[in-house]
Amino acid sequence: MRVDLFDFDLPEDNIALRPASPRDSARLLVVRPGEPLSDHGVMDLPSFLRPGDALVFNDTKVIPAQLEGLRRRGEDVVTAVSLTLHMRTAPDRWKAFARPAKRLKPGDRIAFGHGSNACLLGTLDATIEEKGEAGEVTLRFDLSGPALDEAILAVGHIPLPPYIASKRPEDAQDRTDYQTVYAREEGAVAAPTAGLHFTDRLFAALDTLGVERHFVTLHVGAGTFLPMKADDTEDHVMHEEVGYVSADVAARLNAVKARGGRIVCVGTTSLRLIESASREDGSIHPWSGPTGIFITPGYRFRAVDVLMTNFHLPKSTLFMLVSAFSGLETMRQAYAHAIDAGYRFYSYGDSSLLFRDIPRNETV
Repeated sequence: MRVDLFDFDLPEDNIALRPASPRDSARLLVVRPGEPLSDHGVMDLPSFLRPGDALVFNDTKVIPAQLEGLRRRGEDVVTAVSLTLHMRTAPDRWKAFARPAKRLKPGDRIAFGHGSNACLLGTLDATIEEKGEAGEVTLRFDLSGPALDEAILAVGHIPLPPYIASKRPEDAQDRTDYQTVYAREEGAVAAPTAGLHFTDRLFAALDTLGVERHFVTLHVGAGTFLPMKADDTEDHVMHEEVGYVSADVAARLNAVKARGGRIVCVGTTSLRLIESASREDGSIHPWSGPTGIFITPGYRFRAVDVLMTNFHLPKSTLFMLVSAFSGLETMRQAYAHAIDAGYRFYSYGDSSLLFRDIPRNETV
């Protein structure tokens, strides 16, 4: 499909630079294909679910994956570089997006520290092991395992999305705001932002209703921020992200489906992982490893019935995903309504609850 089919104009005033406070006070646009759009709040979520439904959350935890350092080649310190880690490939290795990448080559040494604080430079060192396309490099750090994790925590910064970082710097509040309250598995570069709206108060209301709660892990990579450069979706290659679905969670979700409950994914990351772990008959199986699933209109969803997600960028893979889920024309109308009604977009913005567009020959 042509990528420009997924374009739309978004006023800058609709881009959220800070989250709603409290988290569950954000707005919620409910989208049912073939029915009128309806405006609600996140705390109204339980009224659209049924006892026996299951919410699926991504429990990945954002790490301070933005690293600033100095490139060394030979005896000289040549230039400042910025790297965003996006996938761990070994205890001492990460793939990363580099700026300026053209000045880097295999064998270069990079010393990382706290910004311009020269006395801390060198507390974390790495070697450029490989250089790929689109500014991607493979870093081999001098530290490994937990020691490397601690060093990254000490010298790194939270990599705010470009549409926020271009308007204000990261601050201490972002370390709390850009993390779900249930985050536990470290490794993400970006937050699973639909989950940012959940609070203990909302969880209590869902528990009272009898909605199950299950957790999977997909470590969101920096590729989620990259613009699509292809003119046709057939020419786009997704960056892979590593995920895990346990045998216990797979069995419990299959039981939910068997008794007529619905699987409600909180965020596109949990949806992509569940669909990766599902077979043609809709059964969900344990999963461990990378997924590069790319969902566009025409995709047949196997397991997921409802999706809660924030509002996404024009011409993005995520807007394509929601268009596949609820229908392109439905989502065009939903986004036009959201813009006119002043909904806040992107990572710190408001949310939507999308019901799947069911083909005539299929039932839920």
